[in-house]
Formats: sequence, structure tokens, C-alpha cells
Amino acid sequence: MLSAAQLRGTQERRRSPYSDKQYYQEYILQRIEGYKNSIGRDELLRLGDEAASELQTAAEGQFLLTEVLMLESVDRLIMKRLSLRPYSRWRRQFLKLREAQRTPTHWGLEPTSPLARLLPRIEPRDVSLVIGSGAEAAAYLLAAHDAVVTFLAGDLGCVERVESRMATEALGSMFEGYVAQAGPTVPEFVDIPAELDLVVLDPGALSDLGAGCRMEFIADLQRRSRPGSVHIVLPCCPTLAPETLLAFYKGWTVEEDGRRRRRSGGGRRTDGLILSAPSCPPDTAANRSTAS
Repeated sequence: MLSAAQLRGTQERRRSPYSDKQYYQEYILQRIEGYKNSIGRDELLRLGDEAASELQTAAEGQFLLTEVLMLESVDRLIMKRLSLRPYSRWRRQFLKLREAQRTPTHWGLEPTSPLARLLPRIEPRDVSLVIGSGAEAAAYLLAAHDAVVTFLAGDLGCVERVESRMATEALGSMFEGYVAQAGPTVPEFVDIPAELDLVVLDPGALSDLGAGCRMEFIADLQRRSRPGSVHIVLPCCPTLAPETLLAFYKGWTVEEDGRRRRRSGGGRRTDGLILSAPSCPPDTAANRSTAS
């Protein structure tokens, strides 16, 4: 993820965007895997027999039937069964769909929401953690911008709904969902990539925790976040305002939206919080200060 200063400057992005061909390959793989998961073992075995028969006929015994050849042949049979679109036709429809998916309003988010303001800084394969059922729309929007998304919610129905829609919208290639309660740390069974670039938090996920447990949980999130990362606290919980968590972010910078600040006259925030981690760990910063 780019910092606000990097976005204003001329620095090139660290990661190149996906090509349309890469998106197409992901689309094909997702449809094939989805089909395999939807059929029974007997039907899958019949597909394997059909693939072996076709390979033997085509090869006329000139090479051995390896496992790789079998898998490729089964995948081709599934593509034929599903009548998957060729690249040229798929591309015309996909580009329109992805353009819509990358708009906050497509997911019911306001253009002035904290995550919407951050979108120009997001790069492909940025690692994000989205916590709480109130942050569901943020998970979809981040996935549409090619971020790696791990979603945590305590409600099984919510996680299943997000998983299903990610698959339906062809956004599930870099998505993982977990049923998990917050605090005092992220549960060990949740497989989170090292060094988070972005955390999106629904404060409602912490509403049942005491102040001490909330502090421990947010400290755990901060330890998992790389220097210069960003945490977004959403304004979606009626009983826990984003500002109540500010005390747990000592040393972090609150990023202000200038336009909103001028409109409100510097009054109470209503749009949530964007908090930036220090660009280097506190102990490193202290060492630099001492050295100077």
C-alpha cells in the first residue's frame, strides 16, 4: 500500500496490476474447482475414466498417462461441460463487471467512506484483514481491487454469505473467511499472512470485550501490521464509536479528510477513522533519535 506522501509524489507502484489473461485464468480455475466441489466422488471418478480413455485413444500408447496429464484432461472435460466462454467474449463482459465492482457504491458504501478515500493507495496483493460483520462490504471492495483478503466474523451465516458472494462475483481467488471471535488476540487457527498492509475493523466485533481485552486485541493487530500500514475503524456500531478506540493507537497518525473537516468545521467525526502506523517501529525510531 502506498502512503499518502507516495501517492502525491511520482514514486512507481511496488507491484504491477494483474493482466486480463491472469484474470481469465483465475476465472477458469475457480469455475473448474467449483464444479469439482459440487459433484460427488462417483461422478468425479467417471470423469477420470473418460479423460483416461480420451488420452489413450489420442496418444495411441506413445506415452504414459501421468497424473498431470490426467488432471489437465479432466479440467478440459469440465470446461466443455460448463461451456466456459472463450477469452475474447469473457474479456468484454469482465471489464465492465470489474469496473463496477471497484466502485464503493456497488457494495453500498458511500464515496466519502474511509475505505473509499483510501482506494487510490491500494496495490495488487496488498495483505488485508477485515474484521466484523459490519465490514462485509469492505471485504468485497478490497477483493475487487486485487487485495489479499482475510475476513473474520463471529457469525457463521455472515462468513458463509461472504464466501458465497465472493465466488459468485469471481472475487474469491485471494480470499479466506473464518468464523472467529475477537480478543484478546487473533485466534491461532486463523492463517493470516505476515505483515498486514491494511486492517478494516467493525468496532461491533469488540463490543462484548472489556477495555483491557480490546487493548490487547488491537495491540496484536498492530504487531501483525507492517510499518506504514493503515487501520480503518468503521462507524457502523451504534454502541461503540470509532473514537473510543483512539486511546489504543498511541504513536499512530490520524489521517484527516480535508474536505470533510472544512464542511464540519472541525466537529465530531462521523465517517470513521483512518490511522497510519509509524514508518518504522518505535524502538528503531528511538535508536535513530539517539544516534542523531
